[in-house]
Amino acid sequence: MSIKLGDTAPNFQSDSSVGEIDFYEFLGDSWGILFSHPADFTPVCTTELGFTSKLQADFEKKNTKVIALSVDDAEDHKKWIEDINETQNTQVRFPIIADKDRKVSELYDFIHPNASLTATVRSLIIIDPEKKVRLIITYPASTGRNFNEIMRVLDSLQLVDEYKVATPVNWIDGDDVIIPPTIPTVEAEKLYPKGVKEVKPYLRYTPQPNK
Repeated sequence: MSIKLGDTAPNFQSDSSVGEIDFYEFLGDSWGILFSHPADFTPVCTTELGFTSKLQADFEKKNTKVIALSVDDAEDHKKWIEDINETQNTQVRFPIIADKDRKVSELYDFIHPNASLTATVRSLIIIDPEKKVRLIITYPASTGRNFNEIMRVLDSLQLVDEYKVATPVNWIDGDDVIIPPTIPTVEAEKLYPKGVKEVKPYLRYTPQPNK
């Protein structure tokens, strides 16, 4: 199975570092970030999980739950979390899915045969409250993810859903946003009371609506 943008994220039940989990029940009506790790007790993953843990309060403010996956069992996950807490100076509170049989990894297309027949690639999926897949990023196992970028994309997705806007290159929260070309300028002037700056008829900016 290959997961694509706009697909409904498949549900699953699995053991984890915090016990049995039903993925949909875990998400509830929140946004979700599911990210895979090649294996427990690996250096790059240890730094990633530690950094994610430090961002958890920020994710919670954005109504977003994070959950990791690794192709090891729950007992290994618990021991690994002790290492993460110690070396990264944090306290991991989000679950790590136990995927020894690789059922979830295969369900979400996290194993790429060209990279490894047994280990997951470093993939990440953002899922919205309707359980739709909104972002897919896959890194090689040797390269750690940039969670500042992931947070930036999450901000963009949530803003785009709430307002009729798009976000330009290198946008960060608070920057001006783009008015979609499908909205006529006359209508745009009503929709965006902070003002419309027209560079070209198809390229128009407005201050971020919620700032």
